[in-house]
Amino acid sequence: MCDRPHVITFDTLVEEFKPVVGGKCASLGTMSQAGLPVPPGFAVTTSVYADAKGIATDYGELTAMLRAVPVGDMAGLATAAATAREMVRRWPIPEESAQEIREKYAELSAYCGVEDVPVAVRSSATAEDSPDASFAGEHDTYLWVRGADEVLDKVRACWASLFTDRAIAYREEMGYDHTAVDMGVAVQKMVRPRAAGVAFTLDPTNGDRSGICIDSAWGFGEGVVSGEVTPDNFLVDKVMWSINRRVISPKTHAYLLAEDAIDFVELEPEQANRPSLTDEEIVAIARLARTAEKHYGCPQDIEWAVDGDLPDGEHVVLLQARPETVWSKKPHQVSTRKDLMTSIVDTLVNPLYSRKGGASGS
Repeated sequence: MCDRPHVITFDTLVEEFKPVVGGKCASLGTMSQAGLPVPPGFAVTTSVYADAKGIATDYGELTAMLRAVPVGDMAGLATAAATAREMVRRWPIPEESAQEIREKYAELSAYCGVEDVPVAVRSSATAEDSPDASFAGEHDTYLWVRGADEVLDKVRACWASLFTDRAIAYREEMGYDHTAVDMGVAVQKMVRPRAAGVAFTLDPTNGDRSGICIDSAWGFGEGVVSGEVTPDNFLVDKVMWSINRRVISPKTHAYLLAEDAIDFVELEPEQANRPSLTDEEIVAIARLARTAEKHYGCPQDIEWAVDGDLPDGEHVVLLQARPETVWSKKPHQVSTRKDLMTSIVDTLVNPLYSRKGGASGS
């Protein structure tokens, strides 16, 4: 068994443990310790997954089955992937680890003042959110999970999502060995989002790093991420904090909470055509995204939400920050214009230093 912790709260997730929690949990721990507003929760480490597959009697059969699928055989891949997921969902979680997860979930419920507090259970693979690849959307997330038994079940479900067709194909495309990728799991207090979405600390349409681009829609952010909802779009200047672009889209549908379930529902025209964020919220999201970018030292792809449970001024929370992987790989062109204002702005937006290693605060 691994001598590292099996379960680690985000606010105690120090640098030495980041390699054993996966990219998503490592980022949540870094943001939490940096003072960024992250919903509380804990990481189930990859050692729990490693222990489970170590005692599983069918793990050798699973890996042999995947290796036997010829490259390009999509039908064979789909069949093997479905069988692999069924195998993993049946794996027992080692009793010591299961008990630790139950205890941490009970502590989180007590901290939030809610019996069986609703949580999001999110996959956190060791290869995801790395600077050279983004596995965003390849692995599963489960929302509004309540009760320790359900949390344990969804931990196994996150492990199983290592073996979706998309995840297997993407690993093969990126050159990752299936057996070398382990899965951590984030268990995090659910927000009740009035609005949610993503933010990039550059303009994804052209790579311009002088602005922060925000996509926003009503309810949960899944509609934005999946492309099912056309979001509002805002571009905020990093120096002056002015809103330089404002596109309000007809957001005809939204993922909304209904009796502890999340439904994709049609919105009334009045709400569909109304801005999903106030100007104050737009600037607050931009400032948090900029803080994350400064902390990590590179452009960021942010997931955020406006939590309806929290008071104004404290209701914007960050759900995830990962390196932006498209434009940030391209060389940044430094302006050769010599006027004083251009020089000042370029220095403010693109500082001469770069933080290495994404070090977290103590």
